Amino acid sequence: MKLLIGQALGGRYQIVSELGQGGFGTTFLAEDLHLPGNYRCVVKQLKPQATDPATLQAARRLFDTEAKVLHELGKHPQIPQLFAYFEENREFYLVQEFIPGEELSQEMKSGKKLSESETIALLREILEILEFVHQHQVIHRDVNPRNLIRRRADGKLVLIDFGAVKQIGTTLVNNSGANYTVAIGTPGYRPSEQANGNPRLSSDIYAVGIIGIQALTGCGSQQLLTDANTGEIIWRKSVKVSSDLANVLDKMVRYDFRQRYASAREALQAIAKLGASTSGTVVLAPAGSFNQKPLGRKFKNLKSKLYGVAILTGIVGISTAIGSVFFQVRNIYDANGFYQQGQTLVELKRYEEALKAYQKAIEIKPDYIEAWTEKGKTLSQLKRDREALATYERAIQVNPEYLAAWLGRGTVLDNLQRDKEALDSFDKAIQIRSNYAEAWHGRGKVLLQLQRYEEAIFAYDKLIKINGNDYEAWYNRGWLLHKLSRYEEALAAYDRAIQLKPELAAAWYNRGNSLSNLQRDREAIESYQKAVRFQPNYWQAWDSLGNIFLKLQQDEEAVNSFDRVIKFETNNSSTWANRGWALHRLNRYQPAIESYDKALQLKRNDYRVWYNRGNTLYNLQQYEEAIASYRRAVRYKPDYYQAWYSRGNALVKLKRYQDAVEAYDRAIRYQPDYREAIQARNWAQAQQSEL
Repeated sequence: MKLLIGQALGGRYQIVSELGQGGFGTTFLAEDLHLPGNYRCVVKQLKPQATDPATLQAARRLFDTEAKVLHELGKHPQIPQLFAYFEENREFYLVQEFIPGEELSQEMKSGKKLSESETIALLREILEILEFVHQHQVIHRDVNPRNLIRRRADGKLVLIDFGAVKQIGTTLVNNSGANYTVAIGTPGYRPSEQANGNPRLSSDIYAVGIIGIQALTGCGSQQLLTDANTGEIIWRKSVKVSSDLANVLDKMVRYDFRQRYASAREALQAIAKLGASTSGTVVLAPAGSFNQKPLGRKFKNLKSKLYGVAILTGIVGISTAIGSVFFQVRNIYDANGFYQQGQTLVELKRYEEALKAYQKAIEIKPDYIEAWTEKGKTLSQLKRDREALATYERAIQVNPEYLAAWLGRGTVLDNLQRDKEALDSFDKAIQIRSNYAEAWHGRGKVLLQLQRYEEAIFAYDKLIKINGNDYEAWYNRGWLLHKLSRYEEALAAYDRAIQLKPELAAAWYNRGNSLSNLQRDREAIESYQKAVRFQPNYWQAWDSLGNIFLKLQQDEEAVNSFDRVIKFETNNSSTWANRGWALHRLNRYQPAIESYDKALQLKRNDYRVWYNRGNTLYNLQQYEEAIASYRRAVRYKPDYYQAWYSRGNALVKLKRYQDAVEAYDRAIRYQPDYREAIQARNWAQAQQSEL
C-alpha cells in the first residue's frame, strides 16, 4: 500500500513526508498524534517480497523477533529507540526515534581527508556503539557513512538502519518451505561472506575498517583497489600513515573473515592501544578519588620497578606496561593494585575489564569504598544505571558519609528520572559538604526538571558563590531567569557566561531571545549573529534572526536567514511559512507558493499558511486556486473571518456574486463590525441585482 502525506497509521502516526525508499520498503517522517507538541518519529514500512501465506508467516515471525532485538538495542544512547511495531494490511511497520542531524557521509565527501588522530577518534566512536550491538550477538549488516548520523543535539554519532530488519523486506520462501533472504548491505562496505549471505560479527568490522581507510585517503569505498590474487584492499600508498594504525586497518578489512578482529570489542582494544601510545615514559596510576586511601608500599615499589623497566627497555606502549602490572598484581593479590588497574582501564575506555578489576579489589577488601564507588561510575558509563544504583547504595552502606557515593547515586537516579530521590541524594551530599559544587549543580539540574525554578536559581547561586567562573552555572541561571520572564537579569547572567566562554553559542542565542522579548531587536540581531558565527549550523539562531528581520520588514535579509535554516533543518514548518511571507512581500510570488507548499507538507492543518497561500495566488490572479486555499483555511478554523473576506474578494473577481455574498456574510457573522466586509457585501449584492 502506498502511503500518502497526512495519512495516519494505526490511528496514531500521521505521515509528514517521505525520507527515503529502498528495495525493502520506505521510510517516512511522522507525527505522533497521541503526544502533544507534534512529536516527531520515523516510520519504516517493510514490504515482504511476496504475500503468499508461507512468506507472510515467515516474515511475521522474523518481524516480531527483530523488533524485540531493536527495542533492546535502543537502550543505548547512540541507537534510536523503538517506540512501536505493528502489522497493517499485510505490511509491517516500525516506529523509531527521529534523530535530527547530518549523515557522516556529509563529513566524508570525496577527496576530504581526516588526520590520523581524527580517524582514530572516529573509529573508536563507531566501535563503541558496535560493541554494545555485538554484546547482544547482533550483526548490523549495513554499517556505512549514510547510516551514521551526527546528532545535532550533542554532536555524537548515532547508528541507524539495522540491516537485520531488512530481512523482513527480503524474506522469500523456497519450494521446500524454508525461508531465506537475499544479501543485505551496501556495496563497498559489504565483505565477501556477507555478500554470500553468511554475515559474521567481523563483517561489521570490515565495514568500519573501510570507513577508516576512506577517512584517511579521501577515496570513496568503491574507488579502493583490491589485489586480484588475494582480494585484499590496496590503500597504503594513497596516504602517509603510521604502521600501527595501518596494521589495525589492514586486519579489520582482511578478505578472510577469520583473519579479522572477531568483534567490535577486539577491534576497540586494538584502537585503544593506538590512542594510548606515547613517546615518553608511561604513567599508569591517575590521581586517586576523593578520600582515597594511600597505596600500599608493595604497589608503590612495583610501580617504581615498572617505570624503571619502561625507561631502560624503551617500552612506549601502555598495554605492555599494563600487562606487566596485571601479572605482578595477580601474584601479590593487592587490592590497591586492582583498584589502580581499574582506573587505568577506565582511562582507556575498557570499561568491562575495569569492572572486573574493581570487583577483584572488592573481593579482596569488601569495605574498599573507593572501589565500590568507581565500579558505580563505570557501570554508569556503560548505561547500566540500575546496577550502578545498587553499587552506590552498597558503597553508602560501607560508609554513610562518603560524599562521592551520594553524588553518584544522585546522578544515576537523575538518569532514571527518579527526580525526587535524586534530589534527596544531592541534598545529602550537600549536608556532608556544604561547598560541594557538583552536588549543587546536580540539585539545580533536577529542580529545573521539576520546574521549581526559584529553588533552581538558588542552587546555581550557591554554585556560583563556590566557583564564580563556572560558565555553565551562569548560563543555566540565565535560562531559568528567562523562563520566569526576568529578562534583564537573564541578560546579565548570559553576559557573564559569555565573558567566561566567548564562543558559547547557546548563550549568545538565548541572550538574543531575551533581548527580543525586551523589544531590543537590533541588539538581538547582533546576538544571534554571534551565535551563528561560533556555530554556523545553529539553525534555531538563524530562524530567530529571520523572524526579527521579518518583523523589521527587512525581507531580503529574512529570506537569506531562512535559507540558512533550511540548509541544516528542512522539517521546520514555521521556517518555510515565514520564508513564504517574506518572499510574498518581495513580490516573488511563485517562490512564495513553493515555500508555503513545503510548510503545508510538514503541517497540513496550519490555517494561517493556507490563508497566506491564498493571498499569494490572488496576487497571481489564480483566483480558483486562491479560493481553494481559503476554503482549506476555514476548514481548519471556521471562524477565520479574514479568510472568508478574502474568499469573497476572489469570488467577486470571477463574478460569482452570490457565492461572494455568502462568504462576506460568514466574515460578518464572526466579526460583526468588519466594515470592509460589509461594504464589499453591499457592492456584491448590487452587482448581482444588475444581472
